[in-house]
Order: sequence, then C-alpha cells, then structure tokens
Amino acid sequence: MAGVLFEDIFNVKDIDPDGKKFDRVIRLHCESESFKMDLILDINSWLYPMELGDKFRLVLATTLREDGYPDGGDWNAAEMEGGSRANSFEYVMSGKVYRIEGDEANNEPSSRLSAYVSFGGLLMRLQGDANNLHGFEIDQHMYLLMKKLAF
Repeated sequence: MAGVLFEDIFNVKDIDPDGKKFDRVIRLHCESESFKMDLILDINSWLYPMELGDKFRLVLATTLREDGYPDGGDWNAAEMEGGSRANSFEYVMSGKVYRIEGDEANNEPSSRLSAYVSFGGLLMRLQGDANNLHGFEIDQHMYLLMKKLAF
C-alpha cells in the first residue's frame, strides 16, 4: 500500500514494567508476529484501554489517504477523496520521527535499527531488522493506526 512504512500484528508482552508514570498513559512492550520487531509504545489508556496478552494490528503510514497521496499532515476526513485509512482503525495518532539509531558494533553497518517517534509527547520505539525500517527518516511526519484483533 502506498504511503505505508510498516505494518504487522503485535502481542502485548508487558505493561508499565518500570511503574506507572501518568494517570491516563500506559507504556506497552510488544513483539511483532511476522518480523520479530520490538515495540515500546505510550498510549492514552482512557481513550484506548489495552491489557496484557492483547493482539493488535499496527500500521505506520505517511498519509491517511487510501490512494497514498500526501495529506500534508493535516487530517480532515471531509476532504479525503477516496476515503481515509483511519476509518478502518480504532486508535490513530499523528507524530514525527525524532531519532534513528543502530547497533553499530565494530564499525560495521548495523543490521538492527531503532526508530523513535513522538506523538505529541506519547513516545514510540520500534526496533528490529534494519530492512523493516528502511523508509524511516528524521523529522518525517507519520501516522500510527491501531486496531485490536479478536481472538
């Protein structure tokens, strides 16, 4: 799909392992099924409660437009020609990539990368094989879309 940087199914392995810091925010520690990526993600738990063992579909995209054309970072459902990706999801955040780092040991190119994104102060770290993060760039605008999966 045009405009999609990453997509996978994640399992919630731990919640707030370092203790709860904020009333309305939880920190999820998750692992993806297909690509074995590690995800640490802050979400608003009042808007979107999650529990240990939950599975969800995660999509990271540069646009909400189904046709893949840039939306300029301004989401207006009424102006979306051809529909919005957000319509198929339960929880959506808008943010910006602020750091990308690798495991550069012995001055060799890294095979693992970590991408850090801030969604208005709610943070995400997606870590794993560099091939799965090749489209990520510093200061890149992106959307995070989530939907819980039924068992």
